[in-house]
Amino acid sequence: MQRYIMVFFISMVPLIELRGAIPYSQVMGLPLLESYIIAIIGNMLPVPIIYLFARKVLEWGADKPVIGGFFTWCLEKGKHGGEKLQAKAGKGLFVALLLFVGIPLPGTGAWTGTLAASLLDIDFKSSILAVMGGVLLAGVIMGLASVGVLGALNSVIF
Repeated sequence: MQRYIMVFFISMVPLIELRGAIPYSQVMGLPLLESYIIAIIGNMLPVPIIYLFARKVLEWGADKPVIGGFFTWCLEKGKHGGEKLQAKAGKGLFVALLLFVGIPLPGTGAWTGTLAASLLDIDFKSSILAVMGGVLLAGVIMGLASVGVLGALNSVIF
């Protein structure tokens, strides 16, 4: 039970998220399906809160003495990521956001994707659905990578 709780909390941590929680679960010998479900729940739990409040908090704190630099950096990162995503996607912004969250690369994920969606004023429902789809995709990719399927395919193909 304690290891499942760790999977849940690891998946909530910004930048680590489910991308770190699923490999952790496999190192700990936990069943993949249960770990996948728990990691998705943990990764998605902060998403509505991020969408509704992160932008407001970051804008409020951007001019504060101690925290201003970090808050400004977060706003700029989210805005830059969102603008870049919007420029590439055009009308396919939903799919672009889903893929941005779903492809496990550094700096992508539910936290950054949700903040970018908020800064781009994408509606709440579309944002949540795109981020959820991305989290599900990232979970599948990380699950496959964690159990070695991608590594085995790579050695067979190359």
